[in-house]
Amino acid sequence: MASAASIANARALLPRSLPPLSDLVSEQRRRSRNKFDRMFPDEGPYRRELWPKHMQVVRSTAISNQVAFIAGNKVGKSELGCYCLAAWLTGRYPHWWDGRRFPRPVTIWAVGEKNSVVRDSLQLKLLGPLSDLGTGLIPGDSIVRATRKSGLADAIDTLSIQHSSGGLSSLRFKSYEEGRKAFQATDVDVLLCDEEPPLEIWVESLMRTMVKRGLALLTFTPLSGWSDVVEEFLGAVAEAS
Repeated sequence: MASAASIANARALLPRSLPPLSDLVSEQRRRSRNKFDRMFPDEGPYRRELWPKHMQVVRSTAISNQVAFIAGNKVGKSELGCYCLAAWLTGRYPHWWDGRRFPRPVTIWAVGEKNSVVRDSLQLKLLGPLSDLGTGLIPGDSIVRATRKSGLADAIDTLSIQHSSGGLSSLRFKSYEEGRKAFQATDVDVLLCDEEPPLEIWVESLMRTMVKRGLALLTFTPLSGWSDVVEEFLGAVAEAS
């Protein structure tokens, strides 16, 4: 049975009054819209040191204009790609960041196999559900404007994102099913291909990054075996071994 003194000490630790419920709701809302800051922490069960390959991919973006994260399913490839996009779009880099930095707003494409797949994967990871936009990896307070994609329910086409420099970054969702010609003309700073693209689209995508000396980031599981795209990255390694 607790003594009177221990009870008194416990009571002394309690706040004199609780904050208003509205403040608690606001704080919960703020945290739900800032998932980015909770990724790759310094300590705890999800601490950064437990993800050495992911950190290697981040570092590689600082020195290469073509980076591929080729790995098995369910290891966080897409999440890492989206995390990098969120950093570049907003200019909000964590203290440990040793990847590429952009001191200005950027133009980025996030690309997948089909528009419906992009909606259910990249869009969801970056933005959260459409009913609660801003609860994904892009901090909710940085989303300025979003436009819908025609012909597909709940799909986003483009976004304007506040960059820390003061300007607006641009993000567009695209898919391989649009064909190679849909990847012509525009110059981009970063292009994320989530899942392996057809070779002709990969080559066209690289062309889009050349003018701005940008970056093409590819995250995929090699389900098609030793394809032409895999050869682009691992061919020299295989020959050396």
